[in-house]
Amino acid sequence: MIAFNFNSVASVLVEDGAVGQLGGTLRARFGAERPFVVTDQGLVKIGMVAKVLTAFDEAELAYAQFADVEADPSEAIVLAAVEAARAHNADMIVGFGGGSSMDVAKLVAVLAHGKQRLTDIYGVDQISGGRLPLVQIPTTAGTGSEVTPISIITTGETTKMGVVDATLLADLAVLDATLTTGLPPHITAATGIDAMVHAIEAYTSKLKKNPISDGFARQALLMLGKNIVTACNDGNNLDARRAMLIGALLAGQAFANAPVAAVHALAYPLGGHFHIPHGLSNSLVLPHVLRFNAQAAGHLYGELAVLVGQGSSATDFIRWMDKIATDTKVERRLRDVGVSHNDLPMLAEDAMLQTRLLVNNPREVTLDDARAIYEAAW
Repeated sequence: MIAFNFNSVASVLVEDGAVGQLGGTLRARFGAERPFVVTDQGLVKIGMVAKVLTAFDEAELAYAQFADVEADPSEAIVLAAVEAARAHNADMIVGFGGGSSMDVAKLVAVLAHGKQRLTDIYGVDQISGGRLPLVQIPTTAGTGSEVTPISIITTGETTKMGVVDATLLADLAVLDATLTTGLPPHITAATGIDAMVHAIEAYTSKLKKNPISDGFARQALLMLGKNIVTACNDGNNLDARRAMLIGALLAGQAFANAPVAAVHALAYPLGGHFHIPHGLSNSLVLPHVLRFNAQAAGHLYGELAVLVGQGSSATDFIRWMDKIATDTKVERRLRDVGVSHNDLPMLAEDAMLQTRLLVNNPREVTLDDARAIYEAAW
């Protein structure tokens, strides 16, 4: 066995209604008095952020919030959040929402604490000087960002940069299933399949596949596969919602240590150019990347098919994933989400720039391969 390193968050709290006690939790665990919440306007408008702030009021904490995070957050958003956290003299950062809010929260915890600039920490292991205490609270079951050491930021019209550093791992991840009961079926489906992609790509990751990540990935896939259709059809089913949150977290722990690959590499340009939500972007290209990879990873897909009780071959596993996409009514074709056939060459060229991800793929992807995968997805 090759040597490997496995990092994860310090603590995970799974409790329905935990957000209602969040103020007391942060004071007891971290001595927090001035928490700073990073979130988005959508969650403010539906009253979800108020649950956090009410808990802070009850604990008599002097909080502030930054609620201007957008999907695919820009450098400007990160810097504005950092400035607001410094002005508040924050002693604790709380990421509340989807992957974008949690990604921004990670960077705020680092940049509001130290003297590094955002541009100094792009890349792998570029952070020095620590960070503020960080708590992450997901409101969707998909990104796994609450347990990953990765933050992705939009740096230009269609370009993104990543910060990858164990310093970004939270001190506490809070899974409160009551926060996810209001998710519409199409968001539940796309984010859930995104989490399944994390598990699948971690299990087949070329360079850093390891037994611990494999264990997390397998358990994640079991929980997600068993509950995703129920969560879509019965959004108030707390058992299913809780299982989806735990499954997404496990998948996040898996791919944080055995990185994702071609599915994500081909999904990123869809988000960059067409602002297609990340989970849906992954879902759109997934079956076609699986078929492409089967030549090199077919035996691993077969193992996953056995795991979920859906046969024993790569074909069986891919068929099962196709059925989940059908049963959850997620969009299936690029043409259905506004992608023109003329856009495919440009998407393929952009996907080839995702070398950080493509090196992890079990089969080498050429420009022609990327184009063919997009063609199949179109």
